[in-house]
Amino acid sequence: MTGADVRHRFPGVRDGWARFDGPAGTQMVDVAIRAASEWSASGNNANTHGAFAAANATDDLLERARGVVAQLLDADPQGVVFGANMTTLTFAFTRAVARTLQPGDRVVGTRLDHDANVSPWRIACEESGAEHVLAPFSTVDGRLDMDALAALITPNTKWVAVTGASNLIGTMPDVKAVVTLAHRVGARVFVDAVHLAPHMPVSVRDIGCDVLATSPYKWYGPHAGVLCVEPNLLNALPIAKVRPADDIGPRRFETGTPNFENIAATEAKRQQASAVLTVARREVERRVVSASRGYDSRLAELAHWRSDVVSQFESAAELADRHYRLGAVPATIYVELQKQYLDAVEAHLDTRREALAALLELEQATGLNLIRASSTQPARP
Repeated sequence: MTGADVRHRFPGVRDGWARFDGPAGTQMVDVAIRAASEWSASGNNANTHGAFAAANATDDLLERARGVVAQLLDADPQGVVFGANMTTLTFAFTRAVARTLQPGDRVVGTRLDHDANVSPWRIACEESGAEHVLAPFSTVDGRLDMDALAALITPNTKWVAVTGASNLIGTMPDVKAVVTLAHRVGARVFVDAVHLAPHMPVSVRDIGCDVLATSPYKWYGPHAGVLCVEPNLLNALPIAKVRPADDIGPRRFETGTPNFENIAATEAKRQQASAVLTVARREVERRVVSASRGYDSRLAELAHWRSDVVSQFESAAELADRHYRLGAVPATIYVELQKQYLDAVEAHLDTRREALAALLELEQATGLNLIRASSTQPARP
């Protein structure tokens, strides 16, 4: 499958532009656009639980959409919650969690996370008197420091909030290991999978986390957010809601009238388009990630024998900032490093040809010029 095979499915790229604007997400696929428009024109602009056809249609839509999202993420549909975006949902969720925390409790986060998975927890701790601590990441390879994280997860820890993949530099913590560490002391785990879900298969059941958040607009759907919450936890949390709202199930969390148009688009995208659009892409990305992991094992070696190379980046934060401004996919971080310092690292980057070949194939599949973009020098702030 090539870019030409799927490009016509994305009206947003008809002008020929491809922007490396990761936070803005992806272009919507045609079936999602049509589904939103058709729902708006259907006359089913009713609320839920009514005793007439339009209300029944909204109930059916929510049930179907929860089912297809649960299938995508291998989660329980009774815990699938729709909302405006991941940040808004996370704030609402942590406000409920704050009512269960008290002084002496601890919430552990990481410095690898997007602030949408940091500030909501910080505020919840400020309001409840609980302690909020952040685990560091390695300044050598950008990976979460698992030893430091393990030391922070103490018996008084109630929640651990961790990213599935950094939206800044692309590194992917071992979330299953994080879940094991947290559950060992009775803590729950909240995973931000916004940047993980577009690039890797996600299974909530396999990860074993208590909550997972993602955003359909990162995988060709509309601007919206999704939480997958363990159903018993969802039903037990002291959520702020109006009295007529459901007491049990996802609707107790979905305050007010849902955005049915975007939920219809989310359902349509997943149900009709994902097989066509994701199989080839994920195979290419699997090769890219595999190649980049080969670089990971060499970066520590690189720091040992060529410290002058690593010192040209003032800190891991600068490294992250440079590539964030490029909107680069994770593997291009290593490709840029190779291109800039080829003479110094050539003997130790045996996998560079595989990564470049994978990027060329990714270029062909997406129609984007990734290699040229990854070598562009970003502007200083």
